[in-house]
Amino acid sequence: MKVNTIYLDNSATTKPYQEVMQTFMAVNEQYYANPASIHAMGVESNALLMRAREQVADILKTEAKNVLFTSGGTESNNTAILGLARANTHKGKHVLTTEIEHLSVLESVKQLEKEGFEIDYLRVNKQGVISLDELRAKIRKDTILVSMMHVNNEMGAIQPIFEAAAIVHAESRAAFHVDAVQSFGKLPLTFKGEDGPDCITISGHKIHGFKGSGVLAFRKQMQWQPYALGGGQEFGLRSGTVAVPQAVALAKAARMAVETMNDRSNNYRNWQQQLRTALAHFGDMVHIISTPACAAHILSFSVRDIKGEVLINALQKHGVIVSTSSACSSKQTKTSHVVEALNIDEHFKKGVIRVSFGAHVTSDDIAQLIQVINTVLKELKGERL
Repeated sequence: MKVNTIYLDNSATTKPYQEVMQTFMAVNEQYYANPASIHAMGVESNALLMRAREQVADILKTEAKNVLFTSGGTESNNTAILGLARANTHKGKHVLTTEIEHLSVLESVKQLEKEGFEIDYLRVNKQGVISLDELRAKIRKDTILVSMMHVNNEMGAIQPIFEAAAIVHAESRAAFHVDAVQSFGKLPLTFKGEDGPDCITISGHKIHGFKGSGVLAFRKQMQWQPYALGGGQEFGLRSGTVAVPQAVALAKAARMAVETMNDRSNNYRNWQQQLRTALAHFGDMVHIISTPACAAHILSFSVRDIKGEVLINALQKHGVIVSTSSACSSKQTKTSHVVEALNIDEHFKKGVIRVSFGAHVTSDDIAQLIQVINTVLKELKGERL
C-alpha cells in the first residue's frame, strides 16, 4: 500500500502555486523577446518586466527603480552585503551581523574580513533573539553596514528589525540590510519610511514561486558597487539579460503571498500549537526549540540522544517529509551554528528536526503528522527502555 506523502519542509523550498506556473509558461510563450531590445517585441517584454517591478515595489512601499530582480536569496544577500560595504569604505569598514545568519550572509562577511573589514557578531539568547542593548553597544560611527535576518530559517526566531533599524539610523550612517527570505509573506514587512530597513532580500522559491528567482529591494537610492558587470541591465546594478518569466512569476507569487498571509498565518499558528501539545506529552524526551514567540510556520524540536537522520528516516517511512536544519547545511555532519548559538543541552544537539508549513498543507496533513510522530517517538522510547 502506497503511503501518502506529506511535505513539511517548506522552509527549504515550496511547491509553486498553479497560478504562478501558468503565468510563467504564458510569459515564456508570448513574451520571450529580450527586454533590452528596441524592437516591438522587446518593448512588450520590457513593459511586462516593469509591471512586475512596480507590483513588488508597491507591496514593499518603495519605488520601482529600487527593485532589482536576482537569481534568489543567496545572490541578493551576497550582492547587498558586498556591494554596500565595498561602496562605502570612505565612511568606515566596520560591519555588524548576528551569529545565527544564513550562510550566504556569514560567508559574505567572511569575504569582507579578508578584504580588511572589521566584523562584529551580535549574540542571541536561548530564544534566538538579539539584544538591542548589545546592538547599541557595538554599533559605531564607522559602522557602514548592519545585516540581520528577520526570521531565522532553522528555528523561526523573529528579530526586532524595526527597533534595530531605529538604533542603526540614530547611531550611525550604516545601511541596514534585512534578509527576509523566511519572513516575506508570513509577517508584515515593508520599508516603513525612515524607520524601517534600507534594503530587503526576498527569495521566490520560499513563497511558492520558482527557484532561480529573487529580489533585492532598496528603500531609497544608495551608494552601491555592482559586481555583475556587462550590459548595464537592472539600472546598471546587475548586468545580464533579465529573466522576464521568473520576474513576472515572482511578482505573482509575492502578490498571492501577501493577499493570503493572514489566513495562512492563522492556520500555521493553530497547527504549530497542536504540534506543541502533542510533543509535550513526551516530557523531557523532547526539547521544543522554537518558542511560542517564533514565526508560526516553523517548529523545531529535538529528541534526547537521537540523531536527526534517524528521526527523519523514521518519519519518512510513514510518508512525512521534514528536515534536520537549513537545507543549505543539512548534509554537513557538524552541529549547526544556530544550534551552537542557542546553547542547547548536549543531549539534544545531535538531531534538531524542523517542521515547516506551506500553503499546500492541510489540517488533515497535520492530524496525520501528529499521529505519525506519536507512533515514531513511542517506538524510539520503547527501544531505549
